[in-house]
Amino acid sequence: MNKKFLMIGMFLLNAGWTLNAQEVNVKREGEPFTHYWSVGTCAGRANEGLRTSWLEQLKLAKEHCGFQYLRMHGLFDDDMFVYIEKPDGSVVYNWQYIDEVYDRMLDAGVKPFVELSFFPKGIAADNSKMQMWYRNRVSFDEKRLGKWHDLVKAFTQHVVDRYGVEEVLTWYFEVWNEPNLNTNPKAGFFDGTKSDYFKLYKASVAAVKSVDSRLRVGGPASSNFIADTRYDGEVYEQSKSRFYSQDKINKQQWKGSWIEDFIAYCEKENLPLDFISTHPYPTDYALDPETGKSKDAVRYVHSLRDDISWIRKQLAKSKYPDAEVHLTEWSTSPNSRDVMHDILPPAAYILKCNLDCLGMANSLMYWTFTDIFEEKGGGESIFHGGFGMINFQGMVKPSFHAYRMLNQLGDEKLYYKDPLFVSRSSTTGKVTAVAFNYPKEYENAVPSSKNFHNYMEASSKELELELTGLTPGTTFIVETMDKDHGNVYDEYMKIGAPHSPNREETTYLKERAWGTLKETIRVSQDGTLKLKRDLLPWTCILIKEL
Repeated sequence: MNKKFLMIGMFLLNAGWTLNAQEVNVKREGEPFTHYWSVGTCAGRANEGLRTSWLEQLKLAKEHCGFQYLRMHGLFDDDMFVYIEKPDGSVVYNWQYIDEVYDRMLDAGVKPFVELSFFPKGIAADNSKMQMWYRNRVSFDEKRLGKWHDLVKAFTQHVVDRYGVEEVLTWYFEVWNEPNLNTNPKAGFFDGTKSDYFKLYKASVAAVKSVDSRLRVGGPASSNFIADTRYDGEVYEQSKSRFYSQDKINKQQWKGSWIEDFIAYCEKENLPLDFISTHPYPTDYALDPETGKSKDAVRYVHSLRDDISWIRKQLAKSKYPDAEVHLTEWSTSPNSRDVMHDILPPAAYILKCNLDCLGMANSLMYWTFTDIFEEKGGGESIFHGGFGMINFQGMVKPSFHAYRMLNQLGDEKLYYKDPLFVSRSSTTGKVTAVAFNYPKEYENAVPSSKNFHNYMEASSKELELELTGLTPGTTFIVETMDKDHGNVYDEYMKIGAPHSPNREETTYLKERAWGTLKETIRVSQDGTLKLKRDLLPWTCILIKEL
């Protein structure tokens, strides 16, 4: 990691300021907020957590981005060897692999956001559908629901015994992943009906709460918001899908899949619902887009705010108005081969969406922290559009820098108006700000691999910042991430995009990935800091008091 600061002197911009300057007195009363962006992140599946490089990257993400929880699929998959049926019909629960992953996570300071999935052999239906490259079993068999209940109960009791009830009370237990994708032969996560999932939830809640009623359980972990009736019935009906053109997509009423029915079921059955979880990707498709079944249109940048508001309204009129809202997957798209995940624009998108929705949700979890991820198998090149904010070789992407900048903010909001957010730490009193350019050309359609050609052909924004009330002589660091700094994909292209970089090239790219531009600036004798910048498209800046 290249930590050398590029010293561009200590300077003050005392001229050229206009009435449009964003002036903030840092002594003003602040508005407390929580870092809901740092509550959690995601990984592909539990078995990947047994790898050294995966753990190294998790530690890196924890250190710089502050993530408190990690959610991942496949806790009970066959490759975790949890459920073993003997010839005489007896069952052995083998926790060694789960213990290894959880021990490593907890030692790194990251708690499990437990996703109870998928079915092991012996609990899945006979001849179960097996999805993804790693062949997870997804077929529901109601006759074996008791076995599922017993497995979840035994698992819950085991983690309480191993880690202590006070620790596990801080965890979350989420039932399954995207069960509404229940008839897609290519990539569905649940082979069963809506009612089958509700039965699975009921059995899971009973199992977890039987160990300790205070443990937190929720769902339905459903995929994507929709503006049609494809999920109204018991199974996903492709014929009811409506894919809107870009000029119409933002004029529709979007709703969370299964959420209304799920809340109604929990009310009817008098079931606990400690949190609602869902995945508000800003796309008109829930997984990788399929030719002929989607127009590949994307929603506008405010769709996340709209979707959280919709969830809050459903909870407010239910028996669960105090249920937490956890958005347990989110990024620019749910396509695991989308070049957008590797390049510059998502960083500004991450900053804008998280700051625009401040205080609305309990967590917004980026999918995923690493490209060590194998739903489609391994990536065919070092940059293949993988979900991760860190690539397979450990090169941090612009999305990583966005979360790193958010993590350095204080916990009191002093000012927010695009493109500037100013915060203060209630503990130290120090001021930290971020500025970003999410261009106006992409307001009505989130950047995707389908709607851009040259993403730098967009509008610049002018930042004119004036912080007053500071201690004279105080030093600030101004760190810039833009097309030429901290943008590893472009560095990769500059060296010829080698399919298999040699060791020297790999080392170079890792260093350049951290190569943001760093400057120092000092507060004037009247306690004022002034900064003027022309923000090129997608630029992100951290302004931090030392």
